[in-house]
Amino acid sequence: MIRSVVIVGGGTAGWMTASYLKAAFGERVDVTLVESAQVSRIGVGEATFSTLRHFFDYLGLDEAEWLPKCAGGYKLGIRFENWSAPGEYFYHPFERLRVVDGFSLADWWLRLGDRNRPFDRECFVTTALCEAKRSPRMMDGSLFVAGLDGSLGRSTLAEQRAQFPYAYHFDADAVARFLADYAVERGVRHVIDNVAHIGQDERGWISHVRTEAHGDLTGDLFVDCTGFRGLLINQTLGGEFISFQDVLPNNRAVALRVPRDEVTEMNPYTTAAAASAGWIWTIPLFRRNGNGYVYSDEFITPEQAERELREAVAPGRDDLPANHIRMRIGRNQESWINNCVAVGLSSAFVEPLESTGIFFIQHAIEQLVKYFPDERWDPTLRREWNRRVAHAVDGVKEFLVLHYRSARREDTPYWKEAKVRTMPDALAARLELAGSVLLDEETVYPHFHGFEPYSWNTMNLGLGNVPAAPRPALEHIDPAAARAEFARVRADAAAMVAALPSCYEYLAAING
Repeated sequence: MIRSVVIVGGGTAGWMTASYLKAAFGERVDVTLVESAQVSRIGVGEATFSTLRHFFDYLGLDEAEWLPKCAGGYKLGIRFENWSAPGEYFYHPFERLRVVDGFSLADWWLRLGDRNRPFDRECFVTTALCEAKRSPRMMDGSLFVAGLDGSLGRSTLAEQRAQFPYAYHFDADAVARFLADYAVERGVRHVIDNVAHIGQDERGWISHVRTEAHGDLTGDLFVDCTGFRGLLINQTLGGEFISFQDVLPNNRAVALRVPRDEVTEMNPYTTAAAASAGWIWTIPLFRRNGNGYVYSDEFITPEQAERELREAVAPGRDDLPANHIRMRIGRNQESWINNCVAVGLSSAFVEPLESTGIFFIQHAIEQLVKYFPDERWDPTLRREWNRRVAHAVDGVKEFLVLHYRSARREDTPYWKEAKVRTMPDALAARLELAGSVLLDEETVYPHFHGFEPYSWNTMNLGLGNVPAAPRPALEHIDPAAARAEFARVRADAAAMVAALPSCYEYLAAING
């Protein structure tokens, strides 16, 4: 039996892992987390996937319990600004496309849609809620989408059948602190100390973690949550890291925490605004915004990036401290080697676009529970875990490269390079197909990676990679039902905008 797990590193990855393992296994597995008080946290991952609700429900935590303690806000989608031309924008919402007579509304939009109205405003209800800054919940706490409310219990990503309509914005450090309290209350041993040495046995497996003040911490399974350093998986075990910078050049970020002057309004979405050498995020928290510039240092210096960010989001606020971050873009060839599993930045990272960092953590932890080893250390479990983690990361890589290749912007050297930079062969074939027909379950990346066909099509259409013509089959189908569905989308959107409180109004209520 595997009786003990030692997690090296805290932050979001470490405390998500510790709390989830304790929720899954209770007292049957001892969990120790060691973290240094001197290691700073990256703290960039303040936006999430809608699937994160599975994580908190698995822990038995109600949203109203944890969200106010983490400066939390709602994320109904991502607003992409200036990726095609200055002043243009579109939304990538958490909403599946409706289907009429076997074809999605996106297909029908190509045949019938009002080209004076953007695709996303014609086909989704959520975009109207974003525009009106609405909360996804009524003041009584009920969800605006019927049938999706209530706890999911001990469910996982694999059991997501319906698209939940929102995700979260939060202070990542506050979430880590909240989960630390949760985990310690349930028996996780918390050691605050510096790691001086990683011990290995004669096989090369990790035997212990030596700390400066607490001596040796021994365990059966070790989890590396040491961030980009990869202290266990790379530095100790020599794990091979595969860089994605040939296709995703952004390798640095600079972040600011910006107080909001207008305290009675909040956007219920993340903003990703194209900039000269990358893009700028805006993540609204309850009392401030998180802002940052993700860029490639091939095209701009850190000093220039900081100046461009300040001019865009905080003019005149040179007093706000900037956090400069070097990002390791790619994944390990294997994130589970011997008796060590890497979770979080020590495993993989593909830049903050589409908010995948915390999704990777959640996915890796869930798969670790499903493929948890015993004393036999069956290599099949390790191989399958590595396969699933690698597929998820590689799928996201393809999806993010699509953003840059489909974007019409070409006004700076960075954006010109994005058009000709290497891309995965499979993605080239998908984009060629998308020039003729919309993608579907058979033609997007085939393994689980968190994004469904509607996401691939929303990005292609929003960025300007539009099929040359609608599907010929639609010429032979009565369009009455499709026209009626477009009308229902408009009516549903108007009704929800009228009924729902503002995002700030609802969050102010649950914050007391």
